[in-house]
Amino acid sequence: MNPMRTLATTGRVLTQIRNDPRTIALLLIVPSLLIGLVAWIFDETEVFADIGPAMLALFPFIVMFLVTSIATLRERRSGTLERLLSMPLGRGDFILGYTLAFGLLAVVQTAVAVGYATLVCGLEIEGPVWLLFVVAIADALLGTALGLLASAFARTEFQVVQFMPVFVFPQILLGGIFLPRDQLPDVLEVIGDWLPLSHAIDALDAVSTGDEDTAYIWLRVLFIACWIVGAVIVGSLTLRRRRP
Repeated sequence: MNPMRTLATTGRVLTQIRNDPRTIALLLIVPSLLIGLVAWIFDETEVFADIGPAMLALFPFIVMFLVTSIATLRERRSGTLERLLSMPLGRGDFILGYTLAFGLLAVVQTAVAVGYATLVCGLEIEGPVWLLFVVAIADALLGTALGLLASAFARTEFQVVQFMPVFVFPQILLGGIFLPRDQLPDVLEVIGDWLPLSHAIDALDAVSTGDEDTAYIWLRVLFIACWIVGAVIVGSLTLRRRRP
């Protein structure tokens, strides 16, 4: 990989997104609106205080997965990827450039979502807000990395949506949102413990309640980071250059 080629890819992706207001709105506004809707549904109850941190993990993760996977697939279907890889641009440069571009967008998205949840929706955070911000960024980057991985296998935008039951839904069901993982059947608990979104939810809950020390939270961020690196590596190795 070449750093200059990677950064050039990052700049090209950011330029494309800047000219697409709908994608910007989907990335930056929709997660906050969904969090606000949940807070409104459970207004005057204590439910949002319990599930609000999980929503900070869930909605940005899903949005980043969808946008990243579809945008990357579009590059291949349009023939852009084939033309780029015929130049001195490796698959690693392409994947890492996309990761950096959407990672920067994830930072902005996270700032908007965390600010909206805490300042507008009234989500109370007992731990340091900056640490909540770090975990939320890691979670959004996880959605980006898994979206890149899914795009390497999908042939059409519809297939990207079909991959959601594989990459997204099990993590939602086993992540502890609906039922604490220690109350799941033993096999499902073990599976849930190895899924990265579970650790994002655990870390955000820990920051929100202030019940755990920072070592507990950073260990889960490290686990998420390992998944991100693994997804980027596998995605770069399996990326097909030709149009399906």
